[in-house]
Amino acid sequence: MSPVASSLRFLVISLAAATLSTACGEGKGKGEPTPRPALTVTVVHPSTETWPVRIPANGNIEAWQEAIVGSDVPSLRLAKVLADVGDTVKAGQVLAVFDDEPVKIEVAQARAALAQAHSAMEIAHDDAERARALRGTGALTDQIIAKYLTTEQSARAQLAAAQATLDAQQLRLTRTRVRAPDNGVISSRTATVGAVFSPGGELFRLIRQGRLQWRAELTDAELKHVSPGAKARLTLTDGRTINGTVRMVAPTLDTRTRIGFAYVDLPTDTAIRPGMFARGEFDLGERTAMTVPLQAVSMREAFNYVFQLESNGSVRQLKVTTGRRIEDRVEILDGLAPEAKIASAGTGFLNDGDPVRVVDE
Repeated sequence: MSPVASSLRFLVISLAAATLSTACGEGKGKGEPTPRPALTVTVVHPSTETWPVRIPANGNIEAWQEAIVGSDVPSLRLAKVLADVGDTVKAGQVLAVFDDEPVKIEVAQARAALAQAHSAMEIAHDDAERARALRGTGALTDQIIAKYLTTEQSARAQLAAAQATLDAQQLRLTRTRVRAPDNGVISSRTATVGAVFSPGGELFRLIRQGRLQWRAELTDAELKHVSPGAKARLTLTDGRTINGTVRMVAPTLDTRTRIGFAYVDLPTDTAIRPGMFARGEFDLGERTAMTVPLQAVSMREAFNYVFQLESNGSVRQLKVTTGRRIEDRVEILDGLAPEAKIASAGTGFLNDGDPVRVVDE
């Protein structure tokens, strides 16, 4: 065999051996699984704390009670308007004045009619007294005596009617001055000088005693925990907070929305206006809570989960029910044992059964 043929034969044998070695190595790698890398997490225990029980709510601020101040005298022209929107008034204060000249004339006529009825009564009384004195003497027949007595009774009735007419006209005269029925703040005015109002026509609206209330909207489940006397704290749109007290809780719910109302008395404050929107919460005392860091809870498919550390170094995904939240902690109501160890950081990348490496905080 020549030297060239020997060299070629050696090269072919070397290539075949290398190919076989490579093939055997690939077969061995396919038979062994590649281990997953371990994620680094920190682990905490749930802690038991005493937390305040608060129920959040939204609602509008409105007047405690609004009094409608109207007109009681028909066919009279309004002569003066002495109050306007925003004015603080006292009970009995004159708010408007109607033209009282026509009523004064009618009062004078009623007084004259009363005087005339009084005179007729005196005459009828004297005649009746003389008839009574002559009864039984035969000077007057029984028929004439009965006539005098009947005339006296009729004159007495006419006198009473004239007195009632005078009283009615005097009352009408006093009502030409429209007065505030209570202390409060004028919230609206429709009174206009020169206008003629029908009886019962609205002239003013008055927020009685200047008192305001917050009408908080609550569900049935929330409403049953709120009772009169409970404390509430409101947050206004400018960030200010106001404290109030529950005065009453509505006994019924709206049949369409299933929402009920809690009425909260508010302090007198110039920053509060009826019609304002406010968020608030009711303080219902304190209750023990099992809490975990907020970052330990992850939400997936509308459910909350935590990852519990297992003895083999992996994590198990647990579905939990959460409750109150304060700052960076959340209450766990169900689904987690108090002695459990859970991952508190890095949970967003974890899945059920993942191996983890635990490090200190």
